[in-house]
Amino acid sequence: MFGKRPGHGSDRQNLFQARPFPRPAASAPARTPILQPRSENARPDEYYMNKSLILGALIEAIDLSQLSKLASEAARLEIREIVQEIIAIKNFVMSTAEQDELLDDICNDVLGFGPLEPLLARDDIADIMVNGCSRTYIEVDGKIQLTNIHFKDNAQLMNICQRIVSQVGRRVDEASPICDARLLDGSRVNVIAPPLAIDGPTLTIRKFRKEKLTLDQLVRLGSISSEGAEILQIISRVRCNVVISGGTGSGKTTLLNCMTNYIDHGERIITCEDAAELQLQQPHVVRLETRQPSLEGTGAISMRDLVRNCLRMRPERIIVGEVRGPEAFDLLQAMNTGHDGSMGTLHANSPREALSRIESMITMGGFSLPARTIREMMVTSIDVIIQAARLRDGSRRITHITEVVGLEGEVITTQDLYVYDVLGEDAQGRLIGRHRTTGIGRPHFWERARYFNEEQRLAAALDAAEVRESANEEG
Repeated sequence: MFGKRPGHGSDRQNLFQARPFPRPAASAPARTPILQPRSENARPDEYYMNKSLILGALIEAIDLSQLSKLASEAARLEIREIVQEIIAIKNFVMSTAEQDELLDDICNDVLGFGPLEPLLARDDIADIMVNGCSRTYIEVDGKIQLTNIHFKDNAQLMNICQRIVSQVGRRVDEASPICDARLLDGSRVNVIAPPLAIDGPTLTIRKFRKEKLTLDQLVRLGSISSEGAEILQIISRVRCNVVISGGTGSGKTTLLNCMTNYIDHGERIITCEDAAELQLQQPHVVRLETRQPSLEGTGAISMRDLVRNCLRMRPERIIVGEVRGPEAFDLLQAMNTGHDGSMGTLHANSPREALSRIESMITMGGFSLPARTIREMMVTSIDVIIQAARLRDGSRRITHITEVVGLEGEVITTQDLYVYDVLGEDAQGRLIGRHRTTGIGRPHFWERARYFNEEQRLAAALDAAEVRESANEEG
């Protein structure tokens, strides 16, 4: 029936099953359920009942294997046309707005991630946090907001979670209730399911902007000054070994992506991540991702396995998306054995705390090394620690550019090259601050900058920062 409408080619006819959807007999008119308009906070049960009836009829009427061969927009158009026919044949009564809402919902359920699709389409959202089927939060401009997005029940939410993680060959169920994964665009996903999540599946998505941020854009956003951005470019260009430290949501991965833009295009870069999300623009990049164990508990590939294997792949730079455990030891070894310019991120609230965390991760990894030996390794491996922070007003700032200088006795010595000072707040509660140099004439990596012919550019950036500070003080 649907496949024989004039003007539709054979490709469209292949979508339909051999069994046509029956038109109701004239002597026995079908019931006409009315779709209630959506309320501000939740849809009524009738909406889900009628949607379920229409969705069931749609699945009977089409061949999903043929539908999957169509481009996304073409498949969405076909589904809308078929659903409109089903609504007409079944005599559902609804307004145009209600019908459009239903059509969008069904298309999202069949082709995408259901109620999440409108949120995934917005580029201003940084995080999506789904706490069970009835409460979904988003983060916009550093502030968390409650949305009116709901799922029919926890079963629908769990189905969407399974669909997301299966795209990258992972699974989430009662046997494996915790899963890290990613969307196809690189957005980071974490799922924790019952029985660990008491009130239903919890889904957290760290979204990536469609437009990739650059250091210049971070300057416009106030995350760093123009002179500070110039220093970061030089640090990346002259192959300093860098650790980017920060709390959750502070912008560590964004900053790492920005800094990799200044890596020479001729260098071979290997990235290691739990869920691949880095978006490097260089042509010679090898991306590696950890693997969870199989149902039998075998086949797991850890971050340490990836980092150790990198050393056999002739890397020039190794980039670890996030250092969480004993792979810290292998990354330091790589940094100290000819892989200059390697980078990694970790969770810490200050540069000094970042060093302590690395030492703790190595110790907890089972390495029976004296504390002084570990600290000597850090001093000879790490050149710069960059601290990112999410301030209490929701803004993100790069608060420290700190060099690792040496070891005095048992204590690692560092020096701040660039810092951010909070000066107060305005009437709207936004923090007021400034980036400034600490007055160090020559950074510890000066000779490295000279080797790469960047010492004049580095001196100019430091001088410009001092001029700006003098002008601000006089003003």
